[in-house]
Amino acid sequence: MAALMNENAIAGKPARVRLAGSDLLGVAIVIAAAIAGYFLFPNNLALLTRIISIALLVLSLDLVTGYCGVATLGHAALYGAGAYAAGMAAVHFGITDPLAMMAVGILAGTAAGLLSGVIVLRAHGLPQLVLSIAIVHLFHEAANKASSWTGGSDGLASIAPDPLLGLFEFDLWSRTAYVFGVVLLLVVLIVLRLVVRSPFGMLCRGIKEDPIRIRAMGASVHGTIMRMYAISGAVAGVGGALNAISTQVVGLDSLSFTLSAEALVMLVLGGTGSLYGALIGTVSFLWFEDIVSAANPFHWLTIVGALLILVVLFAPRGLYGTASAFLERRQEARR
Repeated sequence: MAALMNENAIAGKPARVRLAGSDLLGVAIVIAAAIAGYFLFPNNLALLTRIISIALLVLSLDLVTGYCGVATLGHAALYGAGAYAAGMAAVHFGITDPLAMMAVGILAGTAAGLLSGVIVLRAHGLPQLVLSIAIVHLFHEAANKASSWTGGSDGLASIAPDPLLGLFEFDLWSRTAYVFGVVLLLVVLIVLRLVVRSPFGMLCRGIKEDPIRIRAMGASVHGTIMRMYAISGAVAGVGGALNAISTQVVGLDSLSFTLSAEALVMLVLGGTGSLYGALIGTVSFLWFEDIVSAANPFHWLTIVGALLILVVLFAPRGLYGTASAFLERRQEARR
């Protein structure tokens, strides 16, 4: 605990936060992987764009679960809010500029995050988990009933974003959408690395470890988590808006409990509390799911389930967490 907290974190004083060398290396790896994906899989850019969109959702989940310790199975509500807000802005209000649609999605995701935080944080443990499930079901039902605005079970179609910056059209091969998504992911990743390394981020880690001690130090546990929920909602809103812009349709599946549960599975698969684990878990799960479902369309869920069981049993810290721990042990052994 002492290693995580300092006087600036408790007092809320501003502190200079910089990216570490490992952060710059991580960003460089993401850029290299994105460039490789563009040239190696030119016919699968739509899938890669979806992976980026879901990765933003899992990153947002990591903020509240991995860093603050809040159990939630309703995070798709924030993602879906961003997707529907961006879609409705284009269809009903004529806001078709991609950047403006993204801004609307971020605002809607932030609002949904604050609303979810207010409700979820009124309980702890299992009741908290139940509240989060209720939230995503309420959002899903609201979108289904407001069919004149959302399209109901048919989905919100006819979303036609303008060319990005007036120059790059969103084509059927998702080339523009993919590059747009990569840029958004990099910006979000850099900002979040600064956030989690800041005194505010260390305060969130302290709350996850021992909220009673943090409260005794004079910090507001509820207020801190609410701020993180707002940031989380904004990130999920980015992912939802990207999905609406790239696919040009928004369906009820973006507000489904299944998506919330899968996001948590991806986070556990990659490793919580690291951000890079969220990215690795998302890419591993969705890419493996795509390959297995194409190879065996009848039993692919069984194969995916077996993989998850193996990871949980033999890599309980997730793929990234286990690999990091292994490398640390190797370095210590060399010393």
